Amino acid sequence: MTHWGIVSTIRAPLPEILDFAAWHLEQGAERLFLYLDEDDPAALAVLNAHPRITARHTDADWWARRKGRPEMHQARQGLNARHANNSAKGVDWLAHIDVDEFLIPATPIADQLAALPPACLCARVRPIEALAPGDAADPGETLFKAFHLHAPDRQRAAELCFPRWGAELSGGFLSHVAGKVFFRAGTQGLQIRIHNVFLDGVENPGIMELPGIELGHFHAADWDHFRDRLTFRLQRGSYRAELKPQVRRPGALSHHDLLAGILADGGEPALRAFFDAVCVASRPLCDRLAAAGLLRRHRMDLPTLRRKHFGPP
Repeated sequence: MTHWGIVSTIRAPLPEILDFAAWHLEQGAERLFLYLDEDDPAALAVLNAHPRITARHTDADWWARRKGRPEMHQARQGLNARHANNSAKGVDWLAHIDVDEFLIPATPIADQLAALPPACLCARVRPIEALAPGDAADPGETLFKAFHLHAPDRQRAAELCFPRWGAELSGGFLSHVAGKVFFRAGTQGLQIRIHNVFLDGVENPGIMELPGIELGHFHAADWDHFRDRLTFRLQRGSYRAELKPQVRRPGALSHHDLLAGILADGGEPALRAFFDAVCVASRPLCDRLAAAGLLRRHRMDLPTLRRKHFGPP
């Protein structure tokens, strides 16, 4: 039987961590390797009480043994993932994902991984981006937007589904469209990044797509979630200035320039209007997404799964 697990570097409140953990335990994860980026003894105790979770606080001693704590969280994620790869026992595959990302499979994940050929060192899952609650969602549903892999089709659909902003957003996404990867656990010398792995200077050896698994990304789950994280993302995260535009055309704006420009020109009202147009499950938007084959509906019921795997709060 093929066993798989998750590695994640996390800075989040305990309920969010438990939702993430419970969902993946329910999907069949054999092990979760969770690296807490800040001191949270209560979270550490709860997580390590579960027999399929190994949680560590990456404190000063942890980083002192690794030549110091990198300033950028992206570098810390890569180093922690490498540690999990080198020390993981009992799993054949690991997925390197974030606490706001949820693997949503059409069939059991273990079966899909078992079907990959031996030459496949890593396999990619593509994201779907969660929409904030709106009038198109039934009670208990989470709606997601998807995208076409073929870049010209993706851009045409984005401009149809998001008439005002689609020209600046790859697939209408605020976050990545690259997705994340599973990799064969224990591969010696593997260098692990956010979206890719490298072995002996080769990027993603033998990579294949896993179309039967989508990565549900809660990048902007609601207005408060989006607004609270905006400054960090602009300065140090996924909207930082040095990142290139996701749309590959002359004159395309990076996410940094797009969002900073919206704020500079129209302030909070303009930013909120942008969010409502791009991130909310409104009926007009969801009708356009459905017509393009890009609307996903899921019932995740995370509170129930959290109680199942971790007991009452």
